[in-house]
Amino acid sequence: MTVRIHIYDCTLRDGQQMQGVDWGVADKQAIAQALDAFGVDTVEGGWPGANPIDDAFFADPPPFRTARLAAFGMTRRAGRSAANDPGLAAVFAARTPVVTLVGKTWDYHAEVALGVSLEENLAMIADSVAAAARRGEAMFDAEHFFDGYKRNRSYALAAIRAAHEAGARWIVLCDTNGGTLPHEVEAIVAEVARVIPGEQLGFHGHDDTGNAVANTLAAVRAGCRQVQGTINGIGERCGNANLISIIPTLMLKMGCATGIALEGLRGLTKLSRALDERLNRAPNRGAPYVGESAFAHKGGLHVSAVQRDPATYEHIPPETVGNRRHIVVSDQSGRSNILSRLTEVGIDIDPDDGRIRRILDEVKAKEFAGYAYDAAEASFELLARRVLGTVPEYFRLESFRTLVERRGEGEEPLSEATLKLVVKGERVLTVAEGNGPVNALDAALRKALVPHYPAIASLRLVDYKVRILTPDQATAATTRVIIESEGDGGGRWSTVGVSGNVIEASFGALADAVTYLLMREGVPA
Repeated sequence: MTVRIHIYDCTLRDGQQMQGVDWGVADKQAIAQALDAFGVDTVEGGWPGANPIDDAFFADPPPFRTARLAAFGMTRRAGRSAANDPGLAAVFAARTPVVTLVGKTWDYHAEVALGVSLEENLAMIADSVAAAARRGEAMFDAEHFFDGYKRNRSYALAAIRAAHEAGARWIVLCDTNGGTLPHEVEAIVAEVARVIPGEQLGFHGHDDTGNAVANTLAAVRAGCRQVQGTINGIGERCGNANLISIIPTLMLKMGCATGIALEGLRGLTKLSRALDERLNRAPNRGAPYVGESAFAHKGGLHVSAVQRDPATYEHIPPETVGNRRHIVVSDQSGRSNILSRLTEVGIDIDPDDGRIRRILDEVKAKEFAGYAYDAAEASFELLARRVLGTVPEYFRLESFRTLVERRGEGEEPLSEATLKLVVKGERVLTVAEGNGPVNALDAALRKALVPHYPAIASLRLVDYKVRILTPDQATAATTRVIIESEGDGGGRWSTVGVSGNVIEASFGALADAVTYLLMREGVPA
């Protein structure tokens, strides 16, 4: 029988504990709806009463198609009743179908962190969960459960038994400090499942030893039927269990069912990258399943085998999770890489064409000089097409000059660029200013070219990276510049420039970005 695993997402609360993560109300609403559309069972919206943003979110929650919204809180305070606790009152006032309450299950924490007796802590758990259960589905997050279990097994079990007997639908075993290892998780959960039925057990893991995903899978093997985590594993300290890795592994490797249909997994990569966009950060290229390098093949031997049968070096078809195969061209490439990349970009060439060797030799020579074509696909395509003689000459550089003027104290420096080009047989000279020499060069280049090629007006530079290649040469070091660009036609592309002068390297990458846009748009030279 197929095991059904319930997916509980806590990105909007636990994920926000990560340094640099700060959701607004609109962010939380958009992420919650994306999670619902993907098929997550429960979305934890935050902690009502903890801050104005969470209060505003629960005051106007987004409509859900299938997911259920959970409000998070903690058990009542010592010396108060559940009916007279302001914290619980705020959580219950959110009127969500699910209420998740966290409580202490480690005797050390109850006595030291809360300063209450062990008996009072059990009463706090039972009273609070019972109050939540009267309002809907109650869930108990057994904080520090694994540490507590290892130090005082009987008390940790008494704490979760109190929540279970008070009406909790789910008892979630939390590896709060993230220090438990997979074999320990599997053994402890198996023992707990003899006390609390597995269909009522969940697991919540942190990644302080890099084992959060493995621990979650071990918990499922031992009987847990709910897993908690965040998108891309964001969370306090080292992060939470990464649902982007857990969900496809459960479904594709362990044969488990979730609320997500198999075809729905095609939205996995999109969901992961949408969160990164929301955080204004670059996606992790090496992320399992969804990273740009997850199905990238660089060695020539690998590429040759993948062309015969992708299963030789891919554990699943990349399309299953909305990703794609990526044939990388670099100094480790062979003819198979070159042929595959040429096919990808629509260049039809005889495998025996001698120009393939010329392309391969030029790639290796350029990469020896510091170029990186595995990170700059557009520059590779231009290189290949130039060898094949199919890149139009949209402009030719005669010279450029940049100046940086340092003004009075406290004033920003001003940069100026003078550019001389030949465009369509006409000599063009432009001057432009910017907040830096590269910005000024970009402005001068657009000023010269837009009257002849209006499509350039849509070009946007979205990322700019500088890498020092020869640090032993200090300020005289060779630098590599990679520019990521996009246009109105959609898609992004990266170009590369290398020089001992960072401005020259930048112009090389910038010129390739412009040329690639015009060639992609089919603009005649």
